[in-house]
Amino acid sequence: MTPWQRATMALTLLAIDPQSLGGVVVRARSGPARDALLAGAAKLPMPSVRLHPHMTAQVLDGDIDLSATLSGGTLVKQRGLLDRLPSLFILPMAERIDPYMSARLGQALDAGHSHALLALDEGSEDAQTVPPALSDRTAFHVTLDHVAMADLSAIPLPENLSVLRRSARKVIVPPAVLSDLVTLAVSLGISSLRAPTFALNAAQTHAAWQDRDTLTADDVAIAVALVYAHRATQMPHDDATENTPQDANQDSQPQDQPFSIPKDILLDAIKAVLPPNLLANLDAQTSKRAAGVGSGAKRISNRRGRPLPARTGSKASAARVDLIATLRAAIPWQTLRKNAEPARIGPIFRQSDLRHKCYQTLSDRLLIFTVDASGSAAMARLAEAKGAVELLLSEAYARRDHVALIAFRGTDADLILPPTRSLVQTKKRLAALPGGGGTPLAAGLTAALALAQTTTQKGLTPTIVLLTDGRANVALDGTGNRKLAATDAQLIAKKINAARVEAIVIDTTMRPERALQELAQTMDATYIPLPRADAKGVSAAISTSLGS
Repeated sequence: MTPWQRATMALTLLAIDPQSLGGVVVRARSGPARDALLAGAAKLPMPSVRLHPHMTAQVLDGDIDLSATLSGGTLVKQRGLLDRLPSLFILPMAERIDPYMSARLGQALDAGHSHALLALDEGSEDAQTVPPALSDRTAFHVTLDHVAMADLSAIPLPENLSVLRRSARKVIVPPAVLSDLVTLAVSLGISSLRAPTFALNAAQTHAAWQDRDTLTADDVAIAVALVYAHRATQMPHDDATENTPQDANQDSQPQDQPFSIPKDILLDAIKAVLPPNLLANLDAQTSKRAAGVGSGAKRISNRRGRPLPARTGSKASAARVDLIATLRAAIPWQTLRKNAEPARIGPIFRQSDLRHKCYQTLSDRLLIFTVDASGSAAMARLAEAKGAVELLLSEAYARRDHVALIAFRGTDADLILPPTRSLVQTKKRLAALPGGGGTPLAAGLTAALALAQTTTQKGLTPTIVLLTDGRANVALDGTGNRKLAATDAQLIAKKINAARVEAIVIDTTMRPERALQELAQTMDATYIPLPRADAKGVSAAISTSLGS
C-alpha cells in the first residue's frame, strides 16, 4: 500500500468503529494531502469539534456561567467540550498540546463514549511528536509528508457504517490469532497493552468491511501494518525454533491444529511500511534527555508569561488576584453562607475562595562552548568553535539563546566570551583567541560547571558544549600527569551529572576516542563523533541534539 492508501484505509476503518479504534495520528504539514484527508474525515457520521492545543480546564470540562449565575441568582453551569455526544475531535498542532489537556483527552477516549481523535502532528523535528497519552490511545498513525498530489484520490466511506459496526463485533477470531498478535507485539518491543487490542479490532473491522465472518491472514496482516509499524522499537531476533525442520513439525502436529498465521507474513507486512531510519531515530531520541529540547526550562511566574489555571494562595501572596476565578470558587457556596449569615448583603467570600493568577515563562538557554585550544590542532578547533558560535548566535533571537566561550590550554581555562546575545561583541572577542600548550580538560570542565551554576541562579538554562579530542594530559593541580588528568576529568564529569547540567560532547578526532565516550557517559551527555568538522557541521550537530 502507498502512504495515501494506508491513510485511506485507516480513516475507513475508523469510520466503521471509532469507539474500538480510538483515532488516528496524522504526521503532515499543511498541504493538499492533509486537506484531502480532512475532507474525508468530514464525511464521518459524527459531529466534528476542532480543538486548540492550549484549551483551559474550564473549556474542556465546563464551569460556572458567571454572568448567567450573577444575573439569575441561581447556579448555572456551562457545558464542556468533552461532555457532549460522540464526536470527532480534530486537534491541530498536537505535538504542542498541554499535559493537562492531553490527559483529559485520554480520559475521554477511555471512557467509552464513542469519541474519536484526529491528531494532526505538525512537528518539524523528529523529537516533536504527539504525547504518549494520546498516541497510545489511537490505533493508527499515518505520514503524508511525501505524498504527491498525483497520489491523492477521493475517500469513499461505506454507506452502511452502522451495519458494518455490528458485524465487526461478530467476526469469528481463531484462538491462535490472539497469541500471535501478543507474541508479535513483544518481539517488536511494543510494551503497550492497547496495541494487540487495537490490532484485533482493526482486523475484525477489516473483515466485516470485506464481508467476511471469520478472520483471514490478509485481515491480520493489514491490521498489524497499520497498528504495529509506528509502535515498533526493535526488529525481532531469529528464534531457535525457526531452525527446526518444517517437515518434523508438520508430522508432530495433529490434523485439527487451530488456524495460525506465519510470523514471516506479519513481519513482511510491517517492514513494507516501516521507514528505513525509524529504529535509528528512536534510539537517538531515547538517548536524548528531555531538558535539551526546545528553548530553556519552563518556569512558573506570577507576573508575566502564558496564562495557567488560577491557583489558591494566601491573602498576603504577591501574585495578583484572579477575580473571575475567585467568583467561580465562591458562587457554589452562597446559599449555605446566606443561610448561616442572613444579615449579610451581597456575595459572601472566604479566604479559601481566593485564586491568584499564574503564568508560565520559558527561560533563555545558554550554550557554554568549552573548547580545547591545546596542541597542534588548536587552530582548527578554534576556527570551528568561532564559526559555530557565530552561526548559532545569528539564530539566537528566534531560539532565545545566549552563548559563552571557554578555552582551555596550558594549565588553566579562561572565559573568553561571557554570556551574550550580541553578534558584534562576539566577533570582536573571537578575533584573537590564543592556542597551543597542554590539555587541561578537567580545568575546562570545572570552569564550564562554575559558569553553568552561576547562570542558573540568574534564570538561564545552561548547556555545556565540549569540543575536544579527549587526550587530557594536565591535572587540576597543573602537573603533566595523564592518568591523574583523566581521573580529574571523570571527577568533574560526575559533578556535572549530579548538578543535572545538560551537556554535549563533540569528538573532533579522526577516530572516536574511547576515553571521551566514557567521559560523555559519566556526564550523561550526548556524544557526537565529528571528525574533520567545520563550523556548519558543529552548528548542525548542536542544533539537532538540542531539538532546535
